[in-house]
Amino acid sequence: MSSGLDAGNEAPDTAAATAAGAAEDGYAPSYARSLRDPEAFWLEAASLVDWDTAPQQALDESGAPLYRWFPDGYLNTSYNALDRHVAAGRGDADALIYDSAMLGTTRTYTYNQLLAEVETFAGVLRGLGVEAGDRVIIYLPMIPQAVIAMLAAARLGAIHSVVFGGFAPKELAARIDDARPAVVVTASGGMEPKRTVEYLPNVADALAAADHRVNHVVVAERDGFAHTAQEYNGAHGTAWHDWDELAAGASPAGPVSVAATDPLYILYTSGTTGAPKGVVRDNGSHAVALAWSMRNIYDVGPGQVMWTASDVGWVVGHSYIVYAPLIAGATTLLYEGKPVGTPDAGAFWRVADEHRVDVLFTAPTALRAIRKADPDAALMADYDLSVLRTLFVAGERLDPETFAWAGRALDIPVVDHWWQTETGWAICANPMGLEQLPIKAGSATVPVPGFSLAIVDGQGAEVPPGEEGNIVLRLPLPPGTLTTLWGSDDRFRSSYLEIFEGCYTTGDSGYVDEDGYVFIMGRTDDVINVSGHRLSTGAMEQIVATHPAVAECAVIGVADSLKGQRPCGYVVLKTGTELGVEELRADLVKLVRESIGPVADFKDVQVVEALPKTRSGKILRKTMRQIADGDAYTVPSTIEDPGVIDALVPLLRPGG
Repeated sequence: MSSGLDAGNEAPDTAAATAAGAAEDGYAPSYARSLRDPEAFWLEAASLVDWDTAPQQALDESGAPLYRWFPDGYLNTSYNALDRHVAAGRGDADALIYDSAMLGTTRTYTYNQLLAEVETFAGVLRGLGVEAGDRVIIYLPMIPQAVIAMLAAARLGAIHSVVFGGFAPKELAARIDDARPAVVVTASGGMEPKRTVEYLPNVADALAAADHRVNHVVVAERDGFAHTAQEYNGAHGTAWHDWDELAAGASPAGPVSVAATDPLYILYTSGTTGAPKGVVRDNGSHAVALAWSMRNIYDVGPGQVMWTASDVGWVVGHSYIVYAPLIAGATTLLYEGKPVGTPDAGAFWRVADEHRVDVLFTAPTALRAIRKADPDAALMADYDLSVLRTLFVAGERLDPETFAWAGRALDIPVVDHWWQTETGWAICANPMGLEQLPIKAGSATVPVPGFSLAIVDGQGAEVPPGEEGNIVLRLPLPPGTLTTLWGSDDRFRSSYLEIFEGCYTTGDSGYVDEDGYVFIMGRTDDVINVSGHRLSTGAMEQIVATHPAVAECAVIGVADSLKGQRPCGYVVLKTGTELGVEELRADLVKLVRESIGPVADFKDVQVVEALPKTRSGKILRKTMRQIADGDAYTVPSTIEDPGVIDALVPLLRPGG
């Protein structure tokens, strides 16, 4: 489909290059230069990292629309995160603070200490046969071993894939079959406020379900869990090892120089159906983009503490718990706990006070949970937050009410910014290190330098300011974004690059106002955002449809004041089914929980007589979602039976 856009690198009229108040040496000139001369812009940015062979070329366009950055450069990401700071005489500076609200303990690693741990575990992996290009799956809770394992894999030039520990065995097995790892690194389990989660049975079940045979499983043993590596050793043809025992006999491994274009990690994101989509991030452009973002977006550097309250299983944790703060020489904070319940809604403020946090990055879900439990922010008064200067928020849209509440309570800038697993860093932000622009509630501010953003209609024609449409990014994408999908360039093209010619399709809708500020309104597909977790309603529908009593179903994401969105299922039962609604609901919740995991938060089920469809058989999910959210809606003329919508309104919108 033709985009109707200029495929060149000139700044688009509706982008925020002319944002009001931009200084001559601030945001607007940087943004314009990044699009006008990306070669010079990004070669200059490449000086922020250390290279074994410095690149002489920024962009390789020979494989367009699959572009490569710094094709002649060589480096090691682990070296850039650790060794170079030690070599510069900063080995005694704090690198990683581990704060476990679950255990009531903290531990700080200097750059020297973290480097020693990473060198040793890299030696462990090398001893298990891991080499450059091999894959290592990491299935760990929020403990230091997660950071260490990621950096150790990167040190060898191996490709890591972190799988969130809350995912079910079926999901882990799918990732094992797709990535085909040599080693899985895991732990005894994770801790929740009122329970523990045993990981080893999940790993064993995943290995049994997967077609690919994993050679080794390494287990970080934790106290208080029922299972150990020893009891599973040999199962499914896999050797299981104790982390500490292997580390005691390992020789430290040095950094392996890899091409800038070699993969650093695979991170799986929710697709609509079928095989998981493994986003591939390379080594060189990833390091450059994150180093640039730390300086120019977050304004964080050596001697400062950045706390990203996320999980290493998600892209935010990859980028801003592990890699970016360490590449920048700052101190990063790893938090094992919740925003409420560990022990109360003052948990975040306790951590920020105790560790003198300069910049906090969290999800709107966390702020809404804190606000719900402590609406007047009374617990905040118990802590000294004088060091905290900026709150960054991403994961789903920051609603104006939560934005205003956080701004009043903290009396610091609250910066909503927008990005995706695929991009790896912010598409839109308020660039605090370049120039602090005026903040608008509900807006992710302006496009970040390097991202040529446009709003287009269904035919690819750019729409006027203020008009909502599809958000697209003109190619090439800047450094740090996905280079492909693991194992399938064709799927990368069809999923993202062929819908609008010359553009990457974000799958989000929104608009740009007269000042160039970007407003993200929601997804244009069936991937919903539950507490910052991108989950496929299509995948949930497939699971619900397996129940023997279900004839057909639809799962939609409806707005939720706490979690952003929540999935709601609407099912049509088979004729003659005598199963009660509550029994059916319990069955379906269990099915989704077993297949996707508790992160899906699938609890709401309604039995309906029929689902609204077009005459061609397409279920009108968007219309259902609009009704449920209380939005204006128009029943399409192609609907098969308008009476079905009338019958659904009271169920979709109680009182409707």
